[in-house]
Amino acid sequence: MKNNNTKSTYVSPLAKRYSSKEMSYLFSEEKKIKTWRLLWISLAKAEKKLGLNISKEQIDDLIKYKNDINFNKANEYEKELRHDVFAHIKTYGDIAKKAKGIIHLGATSCYVGDNTDIIIQKEALLLLKSKLLLLIQILSKFCDKYKSTPTLSFTHFQPAQPTTIGKRASLWLYDLYIDFNDLCLLEENIKFLGCRGTTGTESSFLELFNGSNKKCIELNELIKKDFNFKEIHPISAQTYTRKMDYKIMALLSSIAQSSHKFSNDLRLLQHLKEIEEPFNKLQVGSSAMPYKRNPMRCERIASLSNFVMSNINNALYTASSQWFERTLDDSANRRLSISESFLATDGIINLYINILDGLVVNKKMINKHINEELPFLITENIMMNEVTKYHKDRQKIHEVIRKLSIEAGEHIKKEGKENNLIELLIKSKDLHINEDDIKKIMNPNLYIGRSKEQVEDFLNNYIKPLLKKYSKEKYKNKIIIEV
Repeated sequence: MKNNNTKSTYVSPLAKRYSSKEMSYLFSEEKKIKTWRLLWISLAKAEKKLGLNISKEQIDDLIKYKNDINFNKANEYEKELRHDVFAHIKTYGDIAKKAKGIIHLGATSCYVGDNTDIIIQKEALLLLKSKLLLLIQILSKFCDKYKSTPTLSFTHFQPAQPTTIGKRASLWLYDLYIDFNDLCLLEENIKFLGCRGTTGTESSFLELFNGSNKKCIELNELIKKDFNFKEIHPISAQTYTRKMDYKIMALLSSIAQSSHKFSNDLRLLQHLKEIEEPFNKLQVGSSAMPYKRNPMRCERIASLSNFVMSNINNALYTASSQWFERTLDDSANRRLSISESFLATDGIINLYINILDGLVVNKKMINKHINEELPFLITENIMMNEVTKYHKDRQKIHEVIRKLSIEAGEHIKKEGKENNLIELLIKSKDLHINEDDIKKIMNPNLYIGRSKEQVEDFLNNYIKPLLKKYSKEKYKNKIIIEV
């Protein structure tokens, strides 16, 4: 007996847990078949305009029933026919009876299949574009707010010269800026397949139009305009080149890379108790350890990003293994890899926005860590002062300070005591330094270089112009995304 309980059927976590309703709908069966029907209507209208024997009543019938989809009937046909496109042609013809004989006239399955894929991918990119724009906007405000706030920087995750919180965040922002521009470029260059026939030669349409090359060209132009595409692929087989799928997957992978980098940095900062992702009042960090406050949203970004980055392999294998004018071993793979990569990327950006919107900055902990390392960081200034003011040998002074630094390091690590390097420097007979001198240089703002100016230049010259240029994007209104 068949179990109708939906809990007993696998449902993709990407649709159920991670992606937005908007993105999930774009890759739904309903959206796909509705787009197929719009393509069949566009084809019939163009063929009628170019002189084929298609009546207005037939086109009106197609339009009348375009959203009336009997999926159960289509499934029954597909079980019998073993062909999804033909099953939906018959299902459409069952209700649009006047147009039954002209649906899909001259076309092959890829007319609806590939063109629909292109249409949906473009819409999905536009949705991601709007969310990336929102993400860039939120992160740029964070960069500006903290552009002058010193923080300890790290190379190899070892303490290094101070930077600012805003400068570090601008590194995340620059990655997103690159991704956004790549997305815009890709969006501008997505091309329509059009009507190319079974092997890409347009032979069936040439037959319908009595050998008129001009009408074949006009047919593609008319349909292209219906779906707001600027260009058609200049050459194709039955399918468009699968290298385009690779380009799209590469972009999604790039967004995932940027997001993964951010999530890793924030997880490390949360370990240091400096900057933390939002944590709800009733949120449970661990079922066993009540005190835990795990960076679960950042970890989820990393997890989804790993999936998207690994998924790019599907696109490159598919593009490289197509035989001649068409082979069907791309079909099942593309149904999975492209849709799920879009859904996962959507989930990644939603998480990124959500985290930034509630980011917690613990300034006192940040200052504590700077002050713990500052005695080491001022030693270069002391060395330069000895050389320039007292004409000491640089290498000898370097060795003096190196030994004292090692001694202070041992004092901290092996004895568990506070940093005593300042005391050792003042007591050293080889150095001309006193407490007043130390006080003058024990200011972290003296060591952040051009961090503030770099952030300002980046925001003013790159981010603000971008936000202004795309200020009227459809999805720009800020939405707090609950995760």
